[in-house]
Amino acid sequence: MLGSSHFENLLLASLPQENMAALAPHLRVVQLPHETVLFEAGDTIKAVYFPHSGIVSIVVDLSSGEMIETAMIGRDSLVGGSAAADDDIALNRAVVQVAGVASVLDVGIFRDVVQQSRAFRASVARHRQFVLAQAQQSAACYAAHTLEARLSRWLLRCHDLVGGDDIALTQEFLAEMLGVRRTSVTLVAGTLQQAGIIHYRRGHIRVINLDGLRESACECYETVKAHGERLLGNSIHEKGK
Repeated sequence: MLGSSHFENLLLASLPQENMAALAPHLRVVQLPHETVLFEAGDTIKAVYFPHSGIVSIVVDLSSGEMIETAMIGRDSLVGGSAAADDDIALNRAVVQVAGVASVLDVGIFRDVVQQSRAFRASVARHRQFVLAQAQQSAACYAAHTLEARLSRWLLRCHDLVGGDDIALTQEFLAEMLGVRRTSVTLVAGTLQQAGIIHYRRGHIRVINLDGLRESACECYETVKAHGERLLGNSIHEKGK
């Protein structure tokens, strides 16, 4: 796993050769175990992560101890990109939702390359826009859509990022990300399973009817996907993929 190519991250794969030549000597590949916290709200961001696999959730912590996910980042983007604009204080927590692997870069090197390259700076800006677009859509989704539609949307986004039907997730973690009780997730996941859309066993979800999951999801999935296609233009967000 640690021999993975940096080009498995689609942002790195899209960079001009001269940008990768500047970054490559400084990139290192690390494991991202499940529930690893990359940084907390208020922390100084010291490293930028370019996932090859797995999923990182950007979450808002509430005083009640609950947390709400605002964005999901995988091999389509980067974590900690706000540091590019000298804004190196994290506004939210970044936690590994699905275990994976990432290329990691010291924030100082990252900032230097961003400042020296207009193309890299523009790419990072588009990725920051995409994270903001996810957060805005999530706010609307939580306010307007049912838990079943939200869970379906969330599973579709996971499916896109992991690139397959099998997703390693517990119901407890699902409940935390969606900001609901575990019992509510159990009921809705059971409904989807009875409908033949997913199969669930402890710590593992398998999508068995992708079209059915799309029908169950709210409009927010397609909206976020369209934002990704427009801003990032990589294969994860191309229609029909």
